[in-house]
Parts: sequence; structure tokens; C-alpha cells
Amino acid sequence: MKTEDLIRALAADGARRTTQLSRCLLSGVLSGVVLAVALFLGTLRTRPDIAVAFRSPGFDFKLVVALLLLATAGALLPKVARPLPVTGRGRTRLIIAPLLLAVGVVVELCVQPSGLWLPRLVGHNAVHCLSIIPFLSAAPAASILLALRIGAPAQPAFAGAVAGLIAGGFGAALYALTCPDDSPLFVATWYTMAIAVVTSLTACAGARLLRW
Repeated sequence: MKTEDLIRALAADGARRTTQLSRCLLSGVLSGVVLAVALFLGTLRTRPDIAVAFRSPGFDFKLVVALLLLATAGALLPKVARPLPVTGRGRTRLIIAPLLLAVGVVVELCVQPSGLWLPRLVGHNAVHCLSIIPFLSAAPAASILLALRIGAPAQPAFAGAVAGLIAGGFGAALYALTCPDDSPLFVATWYTMAIAVVTSLTACAGARLLRW
């Protein structure tokens, strides 16, 4: 076989593998999303004022933060599935959602009287938040981790963490539909803690399951 033919064959094989991996990852994400939505519909309900809530800046803000986390982590998923380390700009994008949330907290602290800071931070559903977000994130996290095993992650723990951020972002977005606490202080505290639990667990799982 000539060198040019070998190069073309290797390139074609690489393209097929990349396409197969992309399909597996997409399938993993979609199946996890479907399962999470089914769990939400089967066990929870949207808040009674959901139609009005969509016109509320606080509600829209927490939904945007959750979906932004999902999007930025999701953009990294094909990269962490490959046998090359992710550095630089790829990792940096993950701070966009936390930065936006931090801006929301600062604005709230400037706008709200100091006497309301603690009540708004504590809210009414802190315990539910810490339990329901991981519950809704479990299926997407498991599906994405299984899909990642088709690839060859160079950084298994980081790949697992990315899976957790995607799952946690989607779980948080679903939970936002039922949660009446719209304060950025509440979101920055309890949503962040819940997503951190999911991400820590998937990072540990990734370190074990995705090694090669």
C-alpha cells in the first residue's frame, strides 16, 4: 500500500470513529434528558404560577444560568471524550455561568435591603433543592458516563465532571420549573451546592469508569 493510500485510509477510519462517537454522545444526552423529564413529570409538578413566572426576571435569570451551564459544559463533551487533554479556552468557558450568577448576586445585594438578604438566601425549599436536583440529574449523568466509555478520555475525572455539569445544569433547569425561590442568593447557595454534589460524584465515577 502506498503511503498516500495509508494516510487516506487512516483519515477515513478516524472520521468514522469520530462520527460514531458523536452519535453515541448525542444518544446518551438525549436518552438521559428523556428519562429526567419522565421522572419530573411522574413525581413533580410545575409551580402554580408558572405562566406568570416566565415574565419574572428572577425566574428567567435562574433558568438562563442553569441552561448556560448546560450549554457550556455540553460544548466540551465531544472534546473530553477524546484522547487529548482539554486546556485553555475550553475549560475557561465553564466559568461563564458562575460569573453571570455572581453578577446577579451582586445586583440583588445592591437592590435589596440588608435585612432581606438572609431570608432570601435561606428561601423555603433548600432541603428540596439539595435532594431533587441530584435526583433529576441522575439519569442524564449515568447516560452520559456510559456514552463516554465509547471514547477514550485523556482526563477521566474531568470528563466525568463535565458529565456532571451537563446533568446538573439540566436537573437545575427542571427543578427551576417547580421551585418558588427565585432569588439569585438562593440559587447561588443551594443550586450550586446541589450541582457540586452531582459533579463531585460523576468526577469520582469518571476516574474509575473511564480509565483506559
